Amino acid sequence: MRPQSLTPLFAQVTSLPGIGPRLGKLVEKLAGPLVVDLLWHLPFALIDRRNAPEIAGARAGEVATLTVTVDEHLVPRNPRQPYRVWCSDETGRLCLTFFNGREDYLKKLLPPGAIRVVSGRVDLYQGEVQITHPDHVVPLDQRESILRVEPVYGLTSGLTQRPVQKAIAAGVERAPTLPEWQDAAYLARNRWADWKSSLASAHAPAEEQDLAPLHPARARLAFDELLASQLAIALVRHHNRTLSGRATKGDRRLHKVTLEALPFKLTGSQKSAVEEIATDMAKPERMIRLLQGDVGSGKTLVAFLAMLIAVEAGAQAALMAPTELLARQHYATIAPLAEATGVRLALLTGRDSQKQKKETMRGMADGSIDLVIGTHALVQEEVEFADLALAVVDEQHRFGVHQRMALSSKGQAVDLLVMTATPIPRTLMLAAYGDLDVSKLTEKPAGRLPIDTRTLPLERIGEVVEGVGRMIGTGARVYWVCPLIEESEEVDLANVEERFGLLSARFPGKVGLLHGRLKGAEREATMAAFADGRLSILVATTVIEVGVDVPAATVMVIEHAERFGLAQLHQLRGRVGRGAGKSSCLLLYAQPLGETAKARLAIMRETEDGFRIAEEDLRLRGAGELLGTRQSGLPDLRLADLAAHGELLQAARDDARLVIDRDPDLKSERGAALRTLLYLFRRDDAVRTLRAG
Repeated sequence: MRPQSLTPLFAQVTSLPGIGPRLGKLVEKLAGPLVVDLLWHLPFALIDRRNAPEIAGARAGEVATLTVTVDEHLVPRNPRQPYRVWCSDETGRLCLTFFNGREDYLKKLLPPGAIRVVSGRVDLYQGEVQITHPDHVVPLDQRESILRVEPVYGLTSGLTQRPVQKAIAAGVERAPTLPEWQDAAYLARNRWADWKSSLASAHAPAEEQDLAPLHPARARLAFDELLASQLAIALVRHHNRTLSGRATKGDRRLHKVTLEALPFKLTGSQKSAVEEIATDMAKPERMIRLLQGDVGSGKTLVAFLAMLIAVEAGAQAALMAPTELLARQHYATIAPLAEATGVRLALLTGRDSQKQKKETMRGMADGSIDLVIGTHALVQEEVEFADLALAVVDEQHRFGVHQRMALSSKGQAVDLLVMTATPIPRTLMLAAYGDLDVSKLTEKPAGRLPIDTRTLPLERIGEVVEGVGRMIGTGARVYWVCPLIEESEEVDLANVEERFGLLSARFPGKVGLLHGRLKGAEREATMAAFADGRLSILVATTVIEVGVDVPAATVMVIEHAERFGLAQLHQLRGRVGRGAGKSSCLLLYAQPLGETAKARLAIMRETEDGFRIAEEDLRLRGAGELLGTRQSGLPDLRLADLAAHGELLQAARDDARLVIDRDPDLKSERGAALRTLLYLFRRDDAVRTLRAG
């Protein structure tokens, strides 16, 4: 179904000159398996080889292109010594130096008496002009091929610039002329060229400023990518909105009982979120809403109140969490509330016994269970519901789109509420979800005290251990987070097993160990012992980042805090300060600190506002690192830089909405060109939606 014109771009990279099976594997690792993947791999620097002085005018540290006569080869007697080729022009001598040089190859490349053009970085060695391993050596008649500005690409181990440059140049040459999908007036206003010219220009920078994200060629390509992304989101949303939904209305009786059973009042933003969700569920269209709440802002309670609406309407609701630890945590929070309201609640995870699993699944299928909380065990084929009306997905970025949709498909026109405790910057939010309906929880529950956050160099770890000893003497509980599970020769970081050993020796019988490689039963036993006070210190990796709730824990120690992202530090800090006691967070760092790490730790000291922290994280690290893996459910952007292209993203969103309003099936002339754009950026989910429509 892909347009014929795109065929050359969707060929394997091995179809490009100079890329055989061996290099093909490396190029695939670098950029991807297809020609189009390599075209999205833009240069990050340039080398100007137009500097062509005589030997006497060549300056150390500069790249120069010199025309010389080959005088003599000095073949080393010892293979450990360099192979030298002496050359000259009318102004002086030049030494070309090769390590592990092969005599037969070098005499063929640089025959004595021949004139050659050589290009590379000039050095001075014992007063002589020298180029070590020149980048180019060509006969005089090929001189013009070198005297140019050369793009420099990011590489992977085993790859060099030459084959990548050659392959990309061939890929650009092969790129077809495509129908224009951009709005003509917008192109003219920005002085952007067509797609093919912009691609060629982005791969042929002439000056440093040509590498800037807002250079016209790069901005045009970034806008293309953002428009494809926004159009895909808008099409899928439009399709979902036109699917028949169901109006789910509650009578608030269970809601009322729950609020009376709570020892505190809902915050203003919790009340607003519940009302927004109730309004959406009551509409005949399907709800797709994101509930964004900072650490400890009370999302689980909002989710429970939303689920009660389904139960009040005579239907069922399910909450899916990414880990068993988190699913059990939600269950522990919701169970007393469910009991108070008389709602029948169940837990379904992969570790349940067969008998228990069958019993739970029978209750879900016959309707005797109202609410179920579980892991991805909920989306197994054999799981059935009597009448699922609401699906809640927690920490949704950890699930693929298909898993979220699989839960939604377990009932008729199921409403979907996705939750995240990771505050997402507005720009990233737009890139990932378009204009998805969002409810935000911005306040912490009443009575929560601010967390005292301090930074200390690792050299003072002895003082920290003594301080922890004093704290646990008063009955406090302490999290101690390390970046690695076991000793690594490559990275000298604290690791949980070593730290566990040292702290256990100092506080025997008081220290527990928690990391992802432990069996589920071991993890639960350790957590239970920490929660009820049999253990005072929990040494852990970032498995405790989300969903662990021990109100009695009041101290968080994070080793090598400079190695963590801001959002992760914020999540970890949020594990303390959940009870009435005063809490503290100690960020231990290795010296010297880089500028970014310094800024990160300063922000952690200044604020506990997760939304501000998320914005700063985007600014400091850029979207690529913030988005992390492709599996995050967030868009994998190759050309757009959200920190630099925020305005283009807004324009792409507005354009996509306009297109959907006027031409939702992309049947117009521009619509057909936009279909090509969707295929070009492999937004296949949107293309499938169009075909289904």
